[in-house]
Amino acid sequence: MKKLVVAASLLAGFGVSFAQTDPMKDKDLMTWYHKDFSATNVYGINTQNAYKYLEAKGLKPRTVVVGVLDSGVEVDHPGLAKNMWRNPNEVPNNGKDDDNNGYVDDIHGWNFIGGKNGDIDVDNMEVTRVVKKYQPIFEGVNSATNKANQQKMPEEFAMYMKSKEIFTKKSVEAKQGYETYKRISDMVPTMVGMLNGKNLTPEAVAAIRPTTQDQAMALQVLSQVASDPMVAGKTPKEVETYLKSQMKEALDYFEPQATKQYNLDFDPRASIVGDNYDDYTERSYGNNHYEGPDGKHGTHVSGIIAGLPQGKEIQYGVGYKVAKIMSVRAVPNGDERDKDVANAIRYAVDNGAKILNMSFGKPVSPGKNVVWDAFKYAQDKGVLLIKAAGNENENISENVYFPTNYKNVSDAAPFVNNMIVVGASTNNNEFLRADFSNYNQKMVNVFAPGEQIYSTVPDGKYEYLQGTSMASPVVAGAAAVLLAYMPNLTPMQIKEALVKTANKSSVNAMIKSNNNNRFDLISEAGGVIDLRKAAEYAYSNFYKSGPNTTTTTTTTGTKQPVKKVGKKKTAARRR
Repeated sequence: MKKLVVAASLLAGFGVSFAQTDPMKDKDLMTWYHKDFSATNVYGINTQNAYKYLEAKGLKPRTVVVGVLDSGVEVDHPGLAKNMWRNPNEVPNNGKDDDNNGYVDDIHGWNFIGGKNGDIDVDNMEVTRVVKKYQPIFEGVNSATNKANQQKMPEEFAMYMKSKEIFTKKSVEAKQGYETYKRISDMVPTMVGMLNGKNLTPEAVAAIRPTTQDQAMALQVLSQVASDPMVAGKTPKEVETYLKSQMKEALDYFEPQATKQYNLDFDPRASIVGDNYDDYTERSYGNNHYEGPDGKHGTHVSGIIAGLPQGKEIQYGVGYKVAKIMSVRAVPNGDERDKDVANAIRYAVDNGAKILNMSFGKPVSPGKNVVWDAFKYAQDKGVLLIKAAGNENENISENVYFPTNYKNVSDAAPFVNNMIVVGASTNNNEFLRADFSNYNQKMVNVFAPGEQIYSTVPDGKYEYLQGTSMASPVVAGAAAVLLAYMPNLTPMQIKEALVKTANKSSVNAMIKSNNNNRFDLISEAGGVIDLRKAAEYAYSNFYKSGPNTTTTTTTTGTKQPVKKVGKKKTAARRR
């Protein structure tokens, strides 16, 4: 599922969570994640000083194509249009597969969750699909058959039981959340009327005397709203506009979950995409609708990687000078399907992307082996994978977040060496780990800014979003900068440069457990990436030594020269 954190949250009774600041009034906040920590004490990634360092070395950048595997991208957004990848071997809109890659008119990428009958917007959660598929097999009408199937398919049975537990809990939460916020939404006119023309202040609220149960409930919510600086002191009309906006966000979040994502009878796949879903070898399906029904998430991610300042907008992506975005749509409003993820990876790799951003994830993965095969394919082609750690505030060694680069949690090392897993940090030194971010000292490699990130969204607009979905493209953009100026770098070297040079912090990581509760103990790097430091590290350790030698870190931490095969920097050549 595309992962970002929404303002709405389920609390007891009619409790509501509202934003506490107005970031739109803070121009400095719009680009905070680019800041230099040493100069500002804000854990940005030091973007501009990285460019200055690399250019001072006389290095000339090459374009790096970054595949954004996501919900879709508004390719004509003014802040993105000039940095969109264009397939050089495809003639636009002629209805032909000019480059014979199996995809017709794939100018800016491809959409694996669409077909001749349209595009998927909302899809199931993976746990819903697993419960629907295996419930009649493991909990059917014949108990003897059930037991035999459970013994015959232990891995599938374990996945089913995990999925059933999650499905049962989340489906109830979704229905409760939808009903709760629908009721609050219906109360908005009552709340506004109770102000009796007065501005929203604690005094005005205290003077209200409810006469019905509905008014009493409305007053409970209004009392909380009165303490929100976003709306405190506003006129009744302004309060009404604000509340409607907040309730729409909450309902947009919960309604698809309640009615479709956790609905065992809902399945849009066959009627829209038209593929044989169970055939994992099938690759030629989909369409070239790059944005899809809701490209907000993917457009925001793309702006973080390669957004360009335009007009009065000062937002820019980390790799704005060097990166081109390839849109590969594979993530619906719901959980991505393993077949689509694997095909999206292979498409991006085969069409020249050198870095792939994957801001999505889920708790179970029936087709994990086909995704792992695609990971290995990307590794063999020298392509770097950047993956969001997830937004469940969990230790991912205890609650696995797929797709993962560990086949078993107990493994000492990942089975591929070309992936960076990213947690989300904030611009608050006291609470440096975003309170939603997953973590683990072994399975999360680095942290990067992921809270209050301003970037492009559809209709030519910009918004703040938060999540590890936003932290991952920060790292993808950083990797693109390193690779653009030093094209001989391998994925392992880029990863090492970012991990070894992170700005560390030992502040309280604010996690559930008391063990390893310091920020420097919840990821491999122990800190937030610093692109300027990573650039110097990569240049000094890998690039300056010349095309025929590089260095690799051994298990003891010492660097040894390694002779490279071939006469050219084959590891960095475009494919």
